[in-house]
Amino acid sequence: MKNLKSNLGVLLIAILTFTVTSCRDSKKEEDRDDMEMDHDDMEMEHDGMEMEDSSMNSSDDMAMGQNKAAADAIIVNYLELKNALVADNTNAAASSGKKVVGAFKALDVKNYSKEEQEELNEIIEDAIEHAEHIAESAMDHQREHFEILSKDVVDLIAITGTDKTLYQDFCPMYNDEKGAIWLSEIKEIKNPYYGSKMLTCGSMQKEI
Repeated sequence: MKNLKSNLGVLLIAILTFTVTSCRDSKKEEDRDDMEMDHDDMEMEHDGMEMEDSSMNSSDDMAMGQNKAAADAIIVNYLELKNALVADNTNAAASSGKKVVGAFKALDVKNYSKEEQEELNEIIEDAIEHAEHIAESAMDHQREHFEILSKDVVDLIAITGTDKTLYQDFCPMYNDEKGAIWLSEIKEIKNPYYGSKMLTCGSMQKEI
């Protein structure tokens, strides 16, 4: 009888020990699984943040690329207008003036700083007004408005920048010898304010 009780006691202790050990092992396994799940969640969250950042950067790059293209279009059409005035071609200048209007209207300023946006909006408003006059005027008036438009384009480039090599030229005779600037894509002086009358009047002030 004593041996039976003793054996039962040993058996009960063994069962209890096995149960406790199994519970501990199960608890460790659960903790390990929870840690792995937390780690996976953290990795997924990190990957999601990286994808979001990448998407934002891509969107910003695209917007800046569009801004650059719009600013480049302004310069291209401005130079076309300048060359029409050099050639004393009123109709070509009027056509280019319309293109300049459209190019300025296409420029989106929202990705610039608040201060730059204010400056750009003023430049755009003024440039459009003068380009519209060029599109509707005779040669003498086209050249008058071109003088102010040139200043607007110079101010624009100071904010937007450009990859193009440009030369800022100066005619000392124009506007009752007060002088006037213009931008050119070539080093050679070809004066848009006098055309064939004084084609080489002027000098280069600086390279942009």
